[in-house]
Amino acid sequence: FFVKYLRISEKSSNFAANYRKFNYRNFNKISNYYPMSHEINPFVIGKYVSDEYFCDREKETDFIRKQILNGRNVALIAPRRMGKSDLLKHVFAQPDIQQQYNTFLVDIYATNTLADFVYQLGKAIVAELKPDYQQVIDNFMRIVSSLRPGLKYNPMTNETTFDIGLGQVQTPLTTLEEIFHYLEQSDKPCVVAIDEFQKIMDYQEKDVDALLRTYIQQCKRTRFIYCGSKRHMMSMIFLSPNKPFYESAITSGLDAIPVDVYTSFACNMFLSYGKEVDPQVVQAIYERYEGTTWYVQMVMNELFAITPKGAECVMEMIPIALDNVIAQQSCNYREILSMMATKKKMALLAIAKEGQAHNVTSSAFIKKYGLVSASSVQSAIIALLQDDFITQTNGVYRVYDYFFAEWLALQ
Repeated sequence: FFVKYLRISEKSSNFAANYRKFNYRNFNKISNYYPMSHEINPFVIGKYVSDEYFCDREKETDFIRKQILNGRNVALIAPRRMGKSDLLKHVFAQPDIQQQYNTFLVDIYATNTLADFVYQLGKAIVAELKPDYQQVIDNFMRIVSSLRPGLKYNPMTNETTFDIGLGQVQTPLTTLEEIFHYLEQSDKPCVVAIDEFQKIMDYQEKDVDALLRTYIQQCKRTRFIYCGSKRHMMSMIFLSPNKPFYESAITSGLDAIPVDVYTSFACNMFLSYGKEVDPQVVQAIYERYEGTTWYVQMVMNELFAITPKGAECVMEMIPIALDNVIAQQSCNYREILSMMATKKKMALLAIAKEGQAHNVTSSAFIKKYGLVSASSVQSAIIALLQDDFITQTNGVYRVYDYFFAEWLALQ
């Protein structure tokens, strides 16, 4: 592969001229082409499969492994969809971690109360209990007596799994205490990764951070990884001296995978399945989405899907792939927009059309996009930030979801 990739790289300037195998008049047919059902798309979306389909993150993997093996908690801070969850699943899949620890990944993004948190934590633990591990299940139900998991049948997979209902969390504090006790009494030390950890600061109950810190401080055999996408809130939680979690974890960021590394990975995936991709295609997609893993993977997944076996993916295919990807979400986008208040919707559309929006309350910006007033824009901006529709860095606003932004810009 490396010899072939170097050969491809050397020819990248005239790559398309030398290697194109497409009749561009047939692009409409190609855009509707999808591989046979038995062909695996190596650009995996939304799940971790194996090391084979995982790109790089070697330093990050070794760093987190080292912290776990040495008994330290970690605070991992990075924007959403940069690949935090998949990185953790990759870490948990490493042989030494898999053999020595019980691992749990809890996503609390949709939680609003302590009861929600306890439910998601309990559900994540139950999900890891296999139906044939009767002794493990019995031990969980003996210790966490306030919950009674039931059997749930999945007709799609023909599997029966244990499940709990949110309504069963009647006494959150009792159940939380029982869960922490179970983790400490488990057959192996546990590692609990909590995604979107900053959500605890928005809970209806006060001082949830202090409550959790009290329980976590008492853990001797359980390690915690706190993941967060809002840097200022995560920094406040772990770096403010007046906060309960102050200096309780090793703080680390997660940058985009280097473009040359991802380009090599993508070319390798195409070659492994009897296809080719112009390196300039990969680089163009990477730059378009600033290396944000999920968006880059999503477009590469579609480009792989519309590239026939034995053919090459070239620059002219990018617009087709983007149209396909965004079209898949257009119904959801219309629904979101239809439910939004008018002033909020107008501000969102203005930011999307601007791309990188500066001075959003200035008279020039308001006049350009027909907005009502500076005060109405300001209130809309606050609401959009709270709902994660937009993000702000150094006074520059943009729509958080790149695909949504591109759809909005066309409206």
